[in-house]
Amino acid sequence: MRVSEYRFLGLAIRPLTHRRLLNFRANRRGYWSLWLFLLLFMASLAAELIANDRPLLIRYDDAFYTPFLTSYAETEFGGDFPTEADYMDPEVVALIEAKGWIIWPLIPFRYDTHIADLEQPAPSPPSVRNWLGTDDQARDVTARMIYGFRLSVLFGLTLTIISSAVGIAIGAMQGFFGGMVDLLGQRLIEIWSGMPVLFMLIILASIVEPTFWWLLGLLLLFSWTALVGLVRAEVLRARNLEYVKAARALGVSNRIIMFRHVLPNAMVATLTFLPFITSGALITLTSLDFLGFGLPPGSPSLGELLKQGKDNLQAPWLGITGFVIISVMLTLLVFVGEAVRDAFDPRKAQGR
Repeated sequence: MRVSEYRFLGLAIRPLTHRRLLNFRANRRGYWSLWLFLLLFMASLAAELIANDRPLLIRYDDAFYTPFLTSYAETEFGGDFPTEADYMDPEVVALIEAKGWIIWPLIPFRYDTHIADLEQPAPSPPSVRNWLGTDDQARDVTARMIYGFRLSVLFGLTLTIISSAVGIAIGAMQGFFGGMVDLLGQRLIEIWSGMPVLFMLIILASIVEPTFWWLLGLLLLFSWTALVGLVRAEVLRARNLEYVKAARALGVSNRIIMFRHVLPNAMVATLTFLPFITSGALITLTSLDFLGFGLPPGSPSLGELLKQGKDNLQAPWLGITGFVIISVMLTLLVFVGEAVRDAFDPRKAQGR
């Protein structure tokens, strides 16, 4: 079969890439874990369509409204106040249903919706209305779980991508140029890795209220060193290969040698670590939120859900929900990482 006959998503791929894809798919556990993780992540990206305290569609007086996209005043529906309509108010709902109908999301609560008409004091147990119960602030646990999953995965992926890009760049420069560049880089990493990260995070969090981007930048300062050593070692090995020496003898520039010959070979070992780095980022965020030094109060955080489970032992659904969703998320990422490792393992026979 010719090279052009191997295709993936309509794109021509090399036989080596085709073999790696077959090896990845041969690991059934990792292959289906990837699809399940993507399915959960895609569903969480549409969280506003699944869990929201605003209706998806309203038909009122022969006109259609989309409250989950646009804010409408109460006077639009025959109310008395020009302020934004509160769709959880029974009077507003009655006004709309008198001249039309409402289509609600599957879960009619957002992560920050405080439910005022609970049948039992918060935290209330699971019910038909609140599938996983409510927390101690009368917020729906299912909605917070969906939004918290999205926030955690986006945080982990963003931190992984940025920190990996920085680590790969620094490791590649150290390994390729060597000499004083490598020496200074190694001393810097030794000093930087010896800093007490947790204590610095606690001190800085007590000074400045952390936000999503502030916390991301702070963790990025200490997470970029994860791949430097691996990339440096791979580049040191690759730069002494015969075809790299031949390219230098032919006068090929360092930039072309780096991006065309050295980095593609160094990235093979690096890619196998990415799912595990993402898992580490998720654990770090969850731990900081559990300790109270993570995202701002009120954010849909899985770590905060675990903390509520610890503080409310009489409500076991809080701790169980947080434990299950974090366990499933990390387990899927570990299985995907194992499949990626098998895909890039040269000792693996094709599709076995």
